[in-house]
Amino acid sequence: MPNSEQITAWIQQNPTLSVWVLVLLCVVSFIFTRQVIVRSLISISARTKNKTDDILIKHISPFRVAWLTPFILIYGLAYFFPTIQIILSKVALFFILWISTLTINGLLNAINEIYEKSKHYNGVSIQSYLDLAKLLFYAIAVILSVAILTGQSPWVLLTGLGALTAVILLVFQSTILSLVASVQIVANDLLKEGDWIEVPSYGADGDVVNVTLHTIKIRNFDMTYTVIPTYKIVDVAYKNWRGMQESGGRRIQRCITVDMLSIKFCETALLERLKKVDIITDLMNQKILELNSYKQKHEDHFDDILDGPQITNIEIFRHYIVAYLHNRVDIIQNGMPFLVRALAPTTTGLPIEIYVFTKTTEWTKYEAIQAEIFDHLLASANTFDLRVFQQPTGLDFSKLGHTFTN
Repeated sequence: MPNSEQITAWIQQNPTLSVWVLVLLCVVSFIFTRQVIVRSLISISARTKNKTDDILIKHISPFRVAWLTPFILIYGLAYFFPTIQIILSKVALFFILWISTLTINGLLNAINEIYEKSKHYNGVSIQSYLDLAKLLFYAIAVILSVAILTGQSPWVLLTGLGALTAVILLVFQSTILSLVASVQIVANDLLKEGDWIEVPSYGADGDVVNVTLHTIKIRNFDMTYTVIPTYKIVDVAYKNWRGMQESGGRRIQRCITVDMLSIKFCETALLERLKKVDIITDLMNQKILELNSYKQKHEDHFDDILDGPQITNIEIFRHYIVAYLHNRVDIIQNGMPFLVRALAPTTTGLPIEIYVFTKTTEWTKYEAIQAEIFDHLLASANTFDLRVFQQPTGLDFSKLGHTFTN
């Protein structure tokens, strides 16, 4: 078995052949690593039920890692070639450094994906911190690369960078601001992936799909994307709808505008007719009883519609709306505001506002519930001799013109 001195002497006697032997060893080691070891690992990961190894294989990229083998071999055998040892060592170390850096960054990507796909993931992203770690690894790799190529100590380079602190701060200003903003976002739980947010100044209205060190990506409801710098989100006004989603109830706040000319005191005939509406039968019986009792006690001077405990059709309609909403199983009855009220009269009529919460926060179900409620109320208003106000249309003017011509 030849020793190192004999091998070195043989290399010096056969320089060209020895280089070809080194190249052959590198090629063989690379092919063996790539075709045997790497493919075996990929095959094993494909057969397992666990998805973690698949994610690691995807991001680490074993075929790229296989390049480490020939460069490690070159670095280890470089001392056998004294005349070109320094060149071989530097080239090998340079490629080993950057392949390792890319592999580590791929590992960080894998850690992020594994974390986001775990059952314990609650939308709090760690990608911004991993992005910062990537930047640090790249910075270290650049410094070490310069140190390898120049032969200078990394500490000497770091000392020289101290004089360039102002320039570095200017170049990495957005990164520093984004880092501070990321800490604020996580510490104060301002937003996380999956939140529905509105950012009017950026025209964003949709779900947060990705939070990184530098950007926040929002998928709007029209399927477009808005990308906002991370540090900007703490400077602009925005609305996070997570509280609504976590509460389990979503607010309905909408008005029906009633034509005030249709509001009137209820006559006996109208009261008797409305008594047939099941959900307000008890109310109508009570009102009729109170009115009849007052008539009997004040029979000698009961001669005006304003006499006695009169009730208007709009008041009965409000009671009907309350009873109707109480009978709906998809409306929250307790624990959240439940209100039906008359707002200040306007030039378009008297607004009757409904302020309640649904038991679902899902958009499509919420809209369906809201539509059902107002479809029903708009159709039932006429039963109470009320008219819902709307601006005159072309058909209205056409009927008016036809009346004048006749």
